[in-house]
Amino acid sequence: MKAIVLISGGLDSILAAKIIKNQGIKVIPLKFNIPFYQINIDKYCGKNLFDFVKANLGEELKIADIDKEFLGLLLEPRHGFGTHMNPCIDCKILMFTKAKALMPKLGAQFIVTGEVLGQRPMSQHKRALCVIEEQSGLKGLLLRPLSAKNLNPTIPENRGWVNRDNLLCISGRSRRDQIKLARDLSISGYPNASGGCLLTDRQFSLRLNDLIRHRELNLRNIELLKFGRHFRIGPQTKLIVGRNEKENRYLEEKVKSGDLLFTPEEKVAGPTCLGVGVFDKEKITLSSRIACSYSDLCAGELRVAYRIIPDRKNKYLNASLVKKDSLAGLLV
Repeated sequence: MKAIVLISGGLDSILAAKIIKNQGIKVIPLKFNIPFYQINIDKYCGKNLFDFVKANLGEELKIADIDKEFLGLLLEPRHGFGTHMNPCIDCKILMFTKAKALMPKLGAQFIVTGEVLGQRPMSQHKRALCVIEEQSGLKGLLLRPLSAKNLNPTIPENRGWVNRDNLLCISGRSRRDQIKLARDLSISGYPNASGGCLLTDRQFSLRLNDLIRHRELNLRNIELLKFGRHFRIGPQTKLIVGRNEKENRYLEEKVKSGDLLFTPEEKVAGPTCLGVGVFDKEKITLSSRIACSYSDLCAGELRVAYRIIPDRKNKYLNASLVKKDSLAGLLV
């Protein structure tokens, strides 16, 4: 008997997988990648997420990308958004539908998730859980071990594949039961409880909405949203200003042909700025001034270097500071 366990990257999904594994079911850990999740697969609580899953479940983590399909949800989610730009119900339906399609290939008989009744206001109340199960085509085949005793028995329970007596009745937003269970199951190194999805973040959602309004929604632009300060300086033009050395390096690495890079002269500390879109002389000047405004210059003018990728030769402008209220008006 096999079950696909959807791994979110948090504690609950690992607990759910462990509970099912302890009943003699072979678990197949599966993580869906979307471009808005904060947990870094390569650096997970000081170790590799693949190693973390292997250590706790004894199985290899499988990864499936659903980036492109997910972008369609943002334009018109059937079940709407949460507090910000998070289409949580539609997101889960997409993931569970994809997981259902993989069941024959992986030889799995049912799906397991770490969802907890009442933990998330939009997608984890009883009605939402039922809608997600039905619309993903998994009626009766979606088992939520942490809250199973608060819900109707599933096919795996009714057929004796799993013992309902060994499932739990956790509900609500408290994490006490999960933390105790993690100790009991010898699971450590998991992340602190926090929203992992960037779509629940107000500032990120504002930036994302700006992309959608200007018809710039694509995977590359979404990745760029995660770094720096973003300035909308034209209908087809953005400037991204690095906030520290790490972000400066990131922006330099992410340039592509047609982008512009702006940097203040070497003797004055300042940011690397990435220009994306359509630039004319006026916008180049404004971008140089914005770069100047986030340098260590207090007054006067600063020489700013800029180049159009793939050119390696810099051009230069003498730029003055932008007034703070004008900067605020351009900031996304």
